[in-house]
Amino acid sequence: MISSLRGTVLSASGGNAVIEVGGVGFAVQLTPDHVLSLRVGDEAFVHTSMIVREDSLQLFGFVDREQLDVFELLTGVTGVGPKSAIGVLSVLAPDQIADAVAADDDAPFRKVSGIGPKTAKLIVVSLTGKLVATRRVAPAVKAAGAPSSVADSVLIALVGLGWPEKVAGEAIADVVADTDESARDSVQTLLRLTLAHLGPAAQGAR
Repeated sequence: MISSLRGTVLSASGGNAVIEVGGVGFAVQLTPDHVLSLRVGDEAFVHTSMIVREDSLQLFGFVDREQLDVFELLTGVTGVGPKSAIGVLSVLAPDQIADAVAADDDAPFRKVSGIGPKTAKLIVVSLTGKLVATRRVAPAVKAAGAPSSVADSVLIALVGLGWPEKVAGEAIADVVADTDESARDSVQTLLRLTLAHLGPAAQGAR
């Protein structure tokens, strides 16, 4: 299994690149934006997913682990092959995919070439509850100054406790805006303050 490649870019065009590692050129399928970021002769590092079929072996490459994780979730949906999954990631960023799934909105997926209404709806249904770890915290949290890793950890913890992601994200943003920097840097402190902010009165939102 090839999980990543680091080597010299031999070519990059369309939706493909060839990366030479130890004298061997690996053909990797990428999103168009990813291809445009590569320069022939430069060193590149990509996370990869290897798809093995009876008559072929394909490598799909990603700029980060988040994209790779979402790709693998998408290919687990009935009717979504690797080319359709890379197509989704060519149009939508991982956080946009997570937002659409959380909102039960299949419209963004219907805009992707090759994804029909039934498959778009199936993507939303199949990915529900599976994107918490990859979804970014609402911009309001980051804008208020909380380190993303701290806010992400608190959001995941609250969702694990049963709070709706939207409610939890808004509560984190409120707490971060009203606390000093030391509280924003501690997962334990931010979680405690957010739980207090949510309070018994908010139980009805769960």
